Amino acid sequence: MTTTVRFAPSPTGYIHIGNARTALFNWLFALKTGGRFLLRYDDTDRLRSKQEYADAIAADLAWLGIRPDATARQSDRFDRYDAVKADLAARGLLYPCYETAEELDFARKRRRSRGLPPIYDRAALKLTADNRAQLEAEGRRPHWRFLLPNFDADPLQPARREVHWNDLCRGPETVDLGSLSDPVLVREDGTYLYTLPSVIDDVDFGITHVIRGEDHVTNTGVQIAIFQALGGHVPAFGHHNLLTDTSGEGLSKRTGALSIRSLREKGLEPEAVAALAVGIGTSHAVEAVSQVADLAGDFDLSAASRSAARFDPADLDHLNARIVHGLPFDRVAPRLQAMGISPDPAFWAAVAGNCATFADAKLWWQVVTGPVTAVGSPDDAEFLKQAKALLPDEPFDGETFKRWTDAIKDATGRKGKALFMPLRQALTGLDHGPEMAALLPLIGRQEAERRLDTTAGS
Repeated sequence: MTTTVRFAPSPTGYIHIGNARTALFNWLFALKTGGRFLLRYDDTDRLRSKQEYADAIAADLAWLGIRPDATARQSDRFDRYDAVKADLAARGLLYPCYETAEELDFARKRRRSRGLPPIYDRAALKLTADNRAQLEAEGRRPHWRFLLPNFDADPLQPARREVHWNDLCRGPETVDLGSLSDPVLVREDGTYLYTLPSVIDDVDFGITHVIRGEDHVTNTGVQIAIFQALGGHVPAFGHHNLLTDTSGEGLSKRTGALSIRSLREKGLEPEAVAALAVGIGTSHAVEAVSQVADLAGDFDLSAASRSAARFDPADLDHLNARIVHGLPFDRVAPRLQAMGISPDPAFWAAVAGNCATFADAKLWWQVVTGPVTAVGSPDDAEFLKQAKALLPDEPFDGETFKRWTDAIKDATGRKGKALFMPLRQALTGLDHGPEMAALLPLIGRQEAERRLDTTAGS
């Protein structure tokens, strides 16, 4: 059977780094096993789901290098869900309940006071057809619960029923269905909660492995029971640890914290975002990669820790800089050209090590081509005039700056910072940056003379 996985975001906001972690885990698992990756929009919430968010999710995944083998939308499949709902109801596996939220809360408190677990007592199963008709005549509308298979003959006498699975991330897991309430699958207004459409889709699309965050572990026992009720193949499950922000708070689409959109707009490389998202909170070291797909080689779901991992943007900045520093010229040439920068390998070799993001190349192109704002001390004016007079003839090469500064040193007696800083400030307008030996040939003799004149005369 071909491995088939899915990433199932709700298009109700922009996905964040935690969502991307799940998408990457699924995609890398598919890559490593020669399988298929399905993008499924869980858009049954018609009020909050927006096309703009669906488009943004697709764009964010594409930026990360993830290309789905297929795409589906739950909003196209309501007829299918309705048919399954009717079948489950006809078999007595989905039953209508009429309690209000206040009544359910009171019932839970009463059970606690009696030393019983605060789970739903299946009181709705005692209702007769006349009872239900009377409640509906009063204006009540039912929500629908799935009858868990946690009893022998009498559903009003639930018993311990263990569901076991070998979690791909966490190892052996067990859930006791006898300790759970029958889950609500359909709301009073007829809309579906996440669970039923998700299981139906996983059956219909042949999902073989469900890889998601550990916040779904407690749902898994219930979902396995629904898979079995539908006669579907039960997939393998893997629940990876979650990411938090640096304060330990969970990530949320509503706050926009660490959204992929914001990280992309910040100018970060997708390889940096993906490498940290996948590697953090695992037993593997976070390594710089040249392509996101390279992460598939050592990818191992069982390497994920059981503890949440804190995602620090500072770590991402450091990793991004390492990746930018190592970008080969053949990959950056088109990007330089798109930024209006002449794709010169000598330029990239000179400035790459000083680019925290690729966009920083624009700053250094400005330094090379000018104009630059004159910087310098009046006390250095005479020194810069002497330096200009000693400027070698072209052509310039990687040794020109050394020959020039050796000559200046001999003529002026200056050395160290007193020698090099005024030259850097005059030629670049900055007190830091790439090696001047690499920059001087790019600036050229004529522009260097002009800048020395400007600064000496300031």
